[in-house]
Amino acid sequence: MADSSIEVVDTLEGVDPQAWDALAGGNPFVGHAFLHLLHRSGCASRKTGWLPQYLLLRRKGRLEGAMPLYLKGHSRGEYVFDHAWAEAFERHGIEYYPKLLSAVPFTPVGGPRLLAAGHDDRVLLAQAAIELARRAGVSSLHVLFPQPADVEALREAGCMLREGVQFHWRDDGYASFDDFLASMSHDKRKKIRQDRRRVAEAGIAFRHLRGRQIEPAHIDFFYRCYASTYANHWSSPYLTQAFFHRLAAELPDALLLILAERHGEPVASALNVAGDGVLYGRYWGSMEFVSGLHFETCYLQAIEYCIAHGIGCFEGGAQGEHKMSRGLLPTATWSAHWIADGRFAQAIADFLERETRGVDRYLDELESHTPFKR
Repeated sequence: MADSSIEVVDTLEGVDPQAWDALAGGNPFVGHAFLHLLHRSGCASRKTGWLPQYLLLRRKGRLEGAMPLYLKGHSRGEYVFDHAWAEAFERHGIEYYPKLLSAVPFTPVGGPRLLAAGHDDRVLLAQAAIELARRAGVSSLHVLFPQPADVEALREAGCMLREGVQFHWRDDGYASFDDFLASMSHDKRKKIRQDRRRVAEAGIAFRHLRGRQIEPAHIDFFYRCYASTYANHWSSPYLTQAFFHRLAAELPDALLLILAERHGEPVASALNVAGDGVLYGRYWGSMEFVSGLHFETCYLQAIEYCIAHGIGCFEGGAQGEHKMSRGLLPTATWSAHWIADGRFAQAIADFLERETRGVDRYLDELESHTPFKR
């Protein structure tokens, strides 16, 4: 398109937030404020191996498209695992890193990656990202958890597609949480009620804090929980306490904090993000073990909140067949990949064809084990 231009920027500082957000479709994770906060807080920055290389599509000076894009020297914080590909490159004496990545750092949720109003502009952005990868001499371009409209544009631009699975809950017109339970099979309904009873018998009650109800002290406690989850897995948090304080101050309306308390003292918490008709279950932690507390805090309380507030979908995070018994059903996710070296591109294409057949069989098997009444 002769009147179009592509610009590469390493910060959102000079990008008009309103123009950017008009392209983001209400998704909180690709909104200007969330992405810019990741950079300003230092969580996703050159120092941590996330060097922004955002694409901006302008037409007659007007922002018509954008693509969150990073130059990366590792594969941490992505949730679509390409370690085997990196190892194959290394075995053949070819460098896999750096690579280009389009994703929301540390956030395995679907949403726009080619931020544009129409298909042609999405294809233009995808082609521009591939051309940037060629010019930069990197091994590959990866686009993680794109929305369906992006998937088609990426395929048209020449990317290979990879299928994955997450577990999401969707409102089927439930009048109440009890109505939701009544739709489940007897054994699943019984198990949920037993788990909820154990949590209640442990003296645990819940509060749902939204927006400005979330105070700095709540964030401090939540962060202790969040950090303890990583410590229990011998790891360190990707996101800092300062990030969450700024998030609560700058995007309060997007946050729901589910707080588990015993006699008014906090025991566990889960921080969820709301936007574009979806509640996204994101960050959780507990200061003690209580049987059933994890499922109650992370999933059942969130589903109950969605039903009460007319939110049609709850995404429970990456992976986890165990979520099915709580009413979250398998949902296909996608990523798109462009590999510079034709030999590796063909080998990976063959692998993805076999893997996709396996994922489809896995989805079929999971769907045969629905927790709901037949």
